[in-house]
Amino acid sequence: MATYKKKGFKRKTKDLDKNKSTTAEVFDTLDQSASSTEKIVASYQNYIIGAVLTIVFIVLGYLGYSSLILEPKSEEANNELFTAQNFFSQALIDSENSDSLFSLSLNGGEGKYGFLDIIENYDGTNASNLAYYSAGMAYYNLNDYENAIQHLNNFESDDVILSSLALGGIGDSFAELEQLDDALDYYESALSVSDNNFTAPRFLLKAANVASILEKFDLATKYYTRIKEDFPKSNEANLVDIQIQKNSLK
Repeated sequence: MATYKKKGFKRKTKDLDKNKSTTAEVFDTLDQSASSTEKIVASYQNYIIGAVLTIVFIVLGYLGYSSLILEPKSEEANNELFTAQNFFSQALIDSENSDSLFSLSLNGGEGKYGFLDIIENYDGTNASNLAYYSAGMAYYNLNDYENAIQHLNNFESDDVILSSLALGGIGDSFAELEQLDDALDYYESALSVSDNNFTAPRFLLKAANVASILEKFDLATKYYTRIKEDFPKSNEANLVDIQIQKNSLK
C-alpha cells in the first residue's frame, strides 16, 4: 500500500490571499442564506403556529368529543337498542305476531326507539352499527329484501360469525329476488369470512344448491363434497349424498 508523505513547502502569499477571499465569499453566502431563511420563517411563522394550534385543537376536540359526547351517547343508544332487540327476539318465537313485532323492532314502541331511529340518531356508535344488522334481518323476515340488502351492507364487524351471517343474509335476500348469481357470490363471501362449524356447513349447502340450479354442477359437487368431508357431523351432511349422486349424473 502506497504511503502519502507530506513534503514541507511554503505557500505563496498570493495563494493565501486568494483563499482568504474565497473563504470570506463562502461565509458571506452562508450569512445571506441564513438571513433569507430567517426571513422566510419570520414571514410564515404565523401560518406555522396556526397549523400547530389547529392540530392541537383537533386532538383535544376529539378527546373531548369522545369523553363528553360519544360515551354518554353510546350508553343511551345501548339502552334504546335493548327494547328494539327485545321486540326482534319475540318476533322469532311468536310466529303468529311476528310481522307486527318485527315492525315494532324497526320503528319502535313503548316510547322507545326502533332500529331505524337508533341508526339515524346515534350514528357512530356500536349500537347504531348493530342496528343495521338487526334491521336488515327484520326486513328480510318481512319479505322486504331490497331494504334487507341495503341495511346488511352497511353493517361492519370484526366478529367473523356476525360478518358471515350478514353476508349470508344478503345472499338469502338475492336468492329470494331470484338473482342467483349475486346470491352465490355472497354465499361464497360468507364462506371466505368464516369457516366454522356453525356457519360454514349452512352456507356451503346454500351455495351448492344455488350452483346446481345455475347448472354449475362441478362447483355444486365441490361444495356438497366439502360438507361431507369437512363437516361430517353437521345436519347439512345428512343431505348431501343424494345431491352428489344427482350432480354426478348431469
